[in-house]
Amino acid sequence: MESEMKTNLQFVDVLNEWDPFKLKNGNYDTEIADTIQAIHEVDNPGALAARIQSIYEFSFERIIPIEQCIKIANKLLLIKDNDSCTI
Repeated sequence: MESEMKTNLQFVDVLNEWDPFKLKNGNYDTEIADTIQAIHEVDNPGALAARIQSIYEFSFERIIPIEQCIKIANKLLLIKDNDSCTI
């Protein structure tokens, strides 16, 4: 359980750093929460990228290019994979 919390904090750090709309002060709490939930449900980078794109589009009414979403999805899934390997 503790490692899952640590992993979720890593997700938060990566997503806050990402800052796709250059808001600077991390106004992405809702999107990050939704994205973390998606990470736990999806293992496919393309599917996760599409979810991330729609989560952020829903909130900001702006579309993030799918290439950017795939990059961040791969990063997040790498963290997820690393966590599941350390039992």
